[in-house]
Amino acid sequence: MAGDRTSTAPPDTQAGLDDALLTVRAAEGDEEAFAVLVRRHAGALVGLATRLLGNQVEAEDAVQDAFISAWRRLPEFRGQSSFGTWIYRIVTNRCLNVLRARKPQAALDTAPEPAAPEHTVAPDRITEARAAVGDMRQALDGLSAEQRACWVLRELDGQSYESIADTVGISQQAVRARVFRARRHLTNAMGAWR
Repeated sequence: MAGDRTSTAPPDTQAGLDDALLTVRAAEGDEEAFAVLVRRHAGALVGLATRLLGNQVEAEDAVQDAFISAWRRLPEFRGQSSFGTWIYRIVTNRCLNVLRARKPQAALDTAPEPAAPEHTVAPDRITEARAAVGDMRQALDGLSAEQRACWVLRELDGQSYESIADTVGISQQAVRARVFRARRHLTNAMGAWR
């Protein structure tokens, strides 16, 4: 029947609340308030982590670890920044730790070639696009973890230098320097594609 509900879950009564109130409630142990915060921020955070790590599975793990850490540390949260800024910082730091711990990856020529897509695009265009993406991945891997984080937050997420400095925990001048060095490295590495 159209009116029957198969779900027995109660309606989400906290979805309309702002992050500050939800954070206070979650810090007091309200799991539903924290669940609303997770639902509200998870998509953007997984996107950020994927751009930083270049791997969806690692990104999802990093975000999950960050939310677990945030849940445990909520009673310490003083509200000096928004919950969104705070959790962004936790995810960014988690990704930086993963990048620093990452072992060098296998050479590109040892990686298996993916199956050819069934497109009507000319094979030479597909090959060229794959080569460009591969070169960009390699160029990004050539950045330090800190440079990559600052560059991704600035260029892909469009954050201000002030916001990045707050997220990464460094000065705005240091952020500008890291973004500059990352841009210079990527420009040089991708010079053949200009």
